[in-house]
Amino acid sequence: MSVDKERVLSIRDLNISFQTGSGVVKAIRGVKLDLFKGETIAIVGESGSGKSVTVKTIMGILSSNGRIDSGSIMYYYKDEKGEKQSADLVKLSQKEIRQKFCGKKIAMVFQDPMTSLDPTMQVGKQIMEAMLEHQKISRKEAKAKAMNLIELVGIENPKKRFKQYPHQLSGGMRQRIVIAIALSADPEVLICDEPTTALDVTIQAKILELIKDIQKERNISVIYITHDLGVVAKVADYVAVMYAGKIIEKGNINEIFYDPKHPYTWGLLSSMPDTDTDSHRLFAIPGSPPNLLEEVVGDAFAPRNPYALKIDFKEEPPMYNVGGQHRVCSWLADPRAVKVEMPQQLKDRLEKMKRKGNIV
Repeated sequence: MSVDKERVLSIRDLNISFQTGSGVVKAIRGVKLDLFKGETIAIVGESGSGKSVTVKTIMGILSSNGRIDSGSIMYYYKDEKGEKQSADLVKLSQKEIRQKFCGKKIAMVFQDPMTSLDPTMQVGKQIMEAMLEHQKISRKEAKAKAMNLIELVGIENPKKRFKQYPHQLSGGMRQRIVIAIALSADPEVLICDEPTTALDVTIQAKILELIKDIQKERNISVIYITHDLGVVAKVADYVAVMYAGKIIEKGNINEIFYDPKHPYTWGLLSSMPDTDTDSHRLFAIPGSPPNLLEEVVGDAFAPRNPYALKIDFKEEPPMYNVGGQHRVCSWLADPRAVKVEMPQQLKDRLEKMKRKGNIV
């Protein structure tokens, strides 16, 4: 990433574990990631790869059996006087993070709006709450701003909608209200955890476009959590691929989509539904993710990797710089390793996507 860009978040060597009845689960293993002003990062991977745990830790949302073993999450911001400040969120209590930063500086859009909204409160009043909590404004000003936000997120007749309850709105409208709540205190970072999972394809596209428009207008930084690479293609500037609690490949959108280096990323891209293919079968990565109750020896992906080398089962690979912003955690990237090309079928598919301009 260009050095002249303003860094907003910097995660370094983050390790998180959970105490369970069966033992200690090492859920996050050495995560390193940067977020810059106005940038959109997408964190992708299968369920259980550690995507949501990573971002919820930024928000100070870690379950009672969770523990940050090591690492730092530096947040860079300006105080009320406009002076540059920084805080290591790891060193703050969950209460301090919520009081100082949640809603005010960092906001989150969850995947299920019905669990995010209070069913007993009018949606307009729910939008007003964060403003009254974090900003020095009157109820009258907060109401006017809430009306504007309802309009901003594309809901018609804001006066009527303000007084309605969540059950009186459609799924797409509820998700728009959740986005309005997240934006109500003018955050600098917006975290979207599978924000379109429960919505149909048409509404999904509108929500993604809405978030992009708001980001452009306000120059906020966005983190997307998703398993859907179709969503990633539409929204991301930079992509981090997670597997078994680690980032195993990262780079800009073109590097990850057109020149992926890790066999796991090849698998994810191959498993994307494709209407142009002659095949009626959907590709699935063989095997299952490792049990993180047990110590991971070597490369966690090795048992599922058809290109695994002997060293993959003995030693964890380092993160290799493969040019540009592109980094890959795989022994196949070692100069001494046998050259392995991505599957021809995937190569043809990516070429087709490139010709069609599916990725910006």
